[in-house]
Amino acid sequence: MRKALEVKSLVVSEIVEKLNNSSSAVVVDYKGLTVAEVTELRKVMREAGVDYKVYKNTLVRRAAQEVGIEQFNDELLVGTNAIAFGYDDPVAPARILKKFIETHPKMKLKMGVVEGEFYDEAKIMELANIPSREELIAKLLGSLKAPVSNFVYLVDAIAKKQEEEA
Repeated sequence: MRKALEVKSLVVSEIVEKLNNSSSAVVVDYKGLTVAEVTELRKVMREAGVDYKVYKNTLVRRAAQEVGIEQFNDELLVGTNAIAFGYDDPVAPARILKKFIETHPKMKLKMGVVEGEFYDEAKIMELANIPSREELIAKLLGSLKAPVSNFVYLVDAIAKKQEEEA
């Protein structure tokens, strides 16, 4: 009995550490997925630097209370849940899970915490629509490049027209 309590307290401290060190944690209901589908999801998560783990709900509730996340309670944290912890990109777990859910509708986003703020399912879906940092930088650079490119084309067209007239 004592050994079981020690193991549970170690798991709770692991969850507390992940909640404290991650920039986001998204809870998802994975009921109905096959082992192959979960393996595929884990692979995608690992490649993106996201930690995807399944914990007992009671242990997650206990860890969430220690961290101060009161919304992870008996009412919302029920059923077959997994948590995706994002460290570098706070939007990555939500984005990856949303994309995965599009091809695997059995899975369902439930809630999450992003940089200390609680998000329900609707807000997590909104968050998932935000493009990645790389995409945003590419769009910005494209926007900055467009006026310069148009100016170059204009100058080139004027130069060609003057050559034709001469």
